[in-house]
Amino acid sequence: MKMAKISVNLETVRDKIIAASLRRPAEYKYFEPRLVAVSKIKPVDLIVDAYKAGQKHFGENYVNELVEKSTHPSILETCADIRWHFIGHLQRNKVNKVLSVPNLFMIETVDSEKLASALNNSWPKFRKQSDLNLKLNVMVQVNTSKEEEKSGCEIPDVCTLVKHILDNCENLKFVGLMTIGMYGYDVSNGPNPDFLSLKECKELVSKELAIDSKDIELSMGMSSDYEHAIELGSNSVRVGTAIFGERPNKGT
Repeated sequence: MKMAKISVNLETVRDKIIAASLRRPAEYKYFEPRLVAVSKIKPVDLIVDAYKAGQKHFGENYVNELVEKSTHPSILETCADIRWHFIGHLQRNKVNKVLSVPNLFMIETVDSEKLASALNNSWPKFRKQSDLNLKLNVMVQVNTSKEEEKSGCEIPDVCTLVKHILDNCENLKFVGLMTIGMYGYDVSNGPNPDFLSLKECKELVSKELAIDSKDIELSMGMSSDYEHAIELGSNSVRVGTAIFGERPNKGT
C-alpha cells in the first residue's frame, strides 16, 4: 500500500471520528477521541508513511513485533515522537521486554494484580534518567463479553484491580478501562452491550473509588465499530484495517 493510500485512509477515518464526535451526547464533548493506528503484522514502511501523514499513536499486539518495530532504524530516525500502545495479552515473563520499547506510551491490557505489580516493580529500571518521576500509563482490560478465549479481568474484579494499582503501584498511572468485546456485533440491534458494560464499569470505579469519571478513559471500538464506540463515549479507538487494509494471518 502506497503512502498516498495510507494518507487517504487516515483522512477518511479522522473525518468519521469528527462526525461521530459531533453525534455524541453533550456529556462526552469535553474530550477529543484518540486514534490508535493498529499496525500489527504490517511492515515498518507503512508505519513510517502513517507517521508522516500525521499519525502519532500506534498499537501493537505482540511483544516481539513491537520490540522489533520500535527499534527499527527507520522508526528511530524518522518517527521521533511516535507513541506506542501495547494492546495484546501480556505475560509476566515478557514485562521487561515490553518496557524496553523506546517511546512506550501505554499498556492497555493490565488484567491482574500480579501483572500490575510486575510492571510497577520493573518500570523504574527502564524509564529515562531525565524522567525519574514519569509513571507508566496503564489501562485495565475488562472481559466484557465473558468469552473464555478473551483476556481481561472479570467485571466483578475491576474495582479491586484498579484499587490495587492506585494503592500499591506508585510507578503506574491508571488511565482507564479497555475492552475488545465480541467480534461482529451488529449495531443495528442497538448499542453494543460490551461497550455499555465497560461504561458501567467506569461509573462503578468512579463511585467506589471516588475518581472523577472524566479522569477515567475508555478504550473501545475497532475498524468495524469505532464510530459507534465514539458515540457511546469512547476516548480512544483502535483502528487497523480501515487504515492499513486487510492483514494476512500471522505467520503467512
